[in-house]
Amino acid sequence: MKNFLSIGLLAIAFFFVSNQNAAAQKPPKKATLNIEISGNCGMCERRINNALDVPGVMVSSWDRYTKKAEIVYNPRKISEEKIHELIAGVGHDTNKAKAKTEVYSKLPGCCLYRENNNPHED
Repeated sequence: MKNFLSIGLLAIAFFFVSNQNAAAQKPPKKATLNIEISGNCGMCERRINNALDVPGVMVSSWDRYTKKAEIVYNPRKISEEKIHELIAGVGHDTNKAKAKTEVYSKLPGCCLYRENNNPHED
């Protein structure tokens, strides 16, 4: 009887430990990402926010004056790397991804930000 009770307690302990490890490995359902994104104007802002209008991104807000964005997302549905790729894919550099030259060169003139091309600066 002692052996049966010991084995039962050991199995219960193993069950709880394995469940805790599985729960610890899951990413949270909500995370906030603060990144720098190059751009100049309201058109850039709309383009960036439209690029982030995908499943997994809950909120995106880019400030054209500070060039910083706050993005609230679900890491279980979209990765930080994918967020950077989406932004670069529409022509805007981030601190971790650079837009391809072919995509960047198709932006309207007022949206060009590389090499001091910003017409909005005095």
